[in-house]
Amino acid sequence: MTVCRRYIKPVSDVVLTLLLWVYFIFSYLGFFSLFYIGAFLFSRNREISFQRINHFFYRGYFFCVRALVPGLEFRIPEEVFSIRSSVIVCNHLSYLDPILLISLFEKHKTIVKNIFFKLPVFGWLLKMAGYLPASASGELITFMVKHMENMQEYLSAGGNLFVFPEGTRSRDGRLGRFNEGAFKIAKRCNAPIKVLLIRNTERLFPPDRFFFNTCVKNTIEIELVGSIDPDHHGRGRSVSELIGQVRSLLEDNLKR
Repeated sequence: MTVCRRYIKPVSDVVLTLLLWVYFIFSYLGFFSLFYIGAFLFSRNREISFQRINHFFYRGYFFCVRALVPGLEFRIPEEVFSIRSSVIVCNHLSYLDPILLISLFEKHKTIVKNIFFKLPVFGWLLKMAGYLPASASGELITFMVKHMENMQEYLSAGGNLFVFPEGTRSRDGRLGRFNEGAFKIAKRCNAPIKVLLIRNTERLFPPDRFFFNTCVKNTIEIELVGSIDPDHHGRGRSVSELIGQVRSLLEDNLKR
C-alpha cells in the first residue's frame, strides 16, 4: 500500500466528506432556503419552481464534488441532457444516483420512499416539488391520485419522470427485480421510455459507507443505452414486455 493510500487517503475521505456536508447543509439552510420561501410565496407554479431550485442546488453540489475530489471525472453526453417528455429508467448503485439525475434535468419528478414524506421540512419540500410516494397509503393517497392524473400533461409539457425500478441500490452491480410502477405510468401516459445506465457512482460513495472514497481515479458515466417509443396506433406493449426490453438493454450494456 502506498504512503498516499495508507496515510493521506483516510484523512482526505474524512475532510472532503465533511466539506461536502457543510456545503449541503449550510447552502441549503442559509442560501437556497430563501429561494424556496420566495417560490412558495410568489411563484405561479410552485411545483416547477421547487423542481428548478432543487436542480440548481444539486448542480452546485456536484460542481463542488468535481472540484474537491482528486481523480474524479464525469462523462455525460449531450444526448442525456437533452431528454424531455420521457419516463427515464435507470440502474441504481449509490445514494448519489437520484440527486445526480436531479442535477441534470431542470423539470423533473421522481418516486421517493414513503418514509421521507414523513420527515419535517424535507417531506414538505418533496410534496411541493411534486415528487411521488412509492406507494399510496394513508394521507398520501389523495396526493398520489392528484399527481398521477396530471402526469400525462406534465410529461407532454417537457417534464421528465425518472425512476429506479429496482427500488434499492445494487450491492454487486447486478440488476435486481424490477417494480412495475414506472412502466405502468409510461404505458398509461403513452410516453417514451429512455433507458440510462449509470457507472461508478458506488466507487465514489459506496453503499453502507458514510465517507466519500477519494484519491482514487474514477470516471462516473451516464449513458443513454436505449429508447422505447410509444405505439400510438397499435395495441402497444404489455408492462411485462416493456420490463423485459429495458432489462435486456441494461444487462447487455453492463457486460461491456
